[in-house]
Amino acid sequence: MTATPDFMQQALAQAAQALFSSNPNPRVGCVIVARDGHTILGAGHTQQAGGAHAEVMALRDAAARNHDVQGATAYVTLEPCAHQGRTGPCCDALVAAGIGRVVAALEDPNPLVAGQGFARLRAAGVAVEVGPGAAQARELNIGFFSRMVRKTPWVRMKAAASLDGTTALANGESQWITSPQARADGHAWRAQACAVLTGIGTVLQDNPRLDVRGLDTPRQPHVVVVDSRLQTPLDAKLFVPGRSCFIYTASDSAAKTAALQALGAVVIHLPNAHGKVDLTAMLRDLGQRGINELHVEAGYQLNGSLLREALVDELLLYLAPKLLGSGRGICHIGPLTALADGPELAFHSVTNVGPDIRVLARFAGRADF
Repeated sequence: MTATPDFMQQALAQAAQALFSSNPNPRVGCVIVARDGHTILGAGHTQQAGGAHAEVMALRDAAARNHDVQGATAYVTLEPCAHQGRTGPCCDALVAAGIGRVVAALEDPNPLVAGQGFARLRAAGVAVEVGPGAAQARELNIGFFSRMVRKTPWVRMKAAASLDGTTALANGESQWITSPQARADGHAWRAQACAVLTGIGTVLQDNPRLDVRGLDTPRQPHVVVVDSRLQTPLDAKLFVPGRSCFIYTASDSAAKTAALQALGAVVIHLPNAHGKVDLTAMLRDLGQRGINELHVEAGYQLNGSLLREALVDELLLYLAPKLLGSGRGICHIGPLTALADGPELAFHSVTNVGPDIRVLARFAGRADF
């Protein structure tokens, strides 16, 4: 007996092809199946912002193959949009093409859609089913869901350490604790983020580029710097033409602000009561700027501040099979007086990457939105 193809899984595979490219739009895939229930007529995924969405790409693919989609079923990983943005409503495109049935993984959390796409499809006589592949589709777009529901990005903190938790020697040496394979994998996580965040301490000590290297990606993530006193050097490698750089500060220095802005940086003044950057307000501001996933690569002090304020959703940790003894740790959150005071995480995945181990661990309840 021939197994029935799982077309939603194929649509999810299409969506995964948008992992590095669709931000700030969700990663969506679509597969159009003929009325015989077996033949794929077209497939596609969401393009870069301003480009066609998954449904339109699948319809174009079917047309290029000279396939008639009348009465066909569209398997799509997120509710077809119902609003006019940089592209037209996808629900209307499906109706106009004669699609007879839509199977969607999830309702779109965007208030501009939020069930309206399904309603318009049903009103046009299109059968709608919702639910298959929901968990996978949401996971693929956890940053988009976070921004739509919580109004803040999904915050992922990345670190590389020895088995005893050392991220750098006492003299600051840290290159390289983990393997080339782990570093390449880390670049893939950078590539899928909307923005990479670091602190001024890392900028001054390492002068990093924080770009994606060794990976074919159509876009570079934005850069975000927490710089309370506006110490970012004007010759920092962060400043790359065509890439946005957001600098959050508590300083009101008009001269330094103007100098940084002349380099293309966006300087945002968000002080808290202690003369530091208001990190909670920063995340809200980044959400308003369309940041879905915020990838943190910072030092132990900023890491500690983010963790103490419970602003981190998950930890991406690469562990090398070596011991380094005393040195710098992942973060500074203590001293704690009781074991119960330490923030608890749950392992989401543990994966071998070359000789190292990649641990993805989530803080309790952070994905419950």
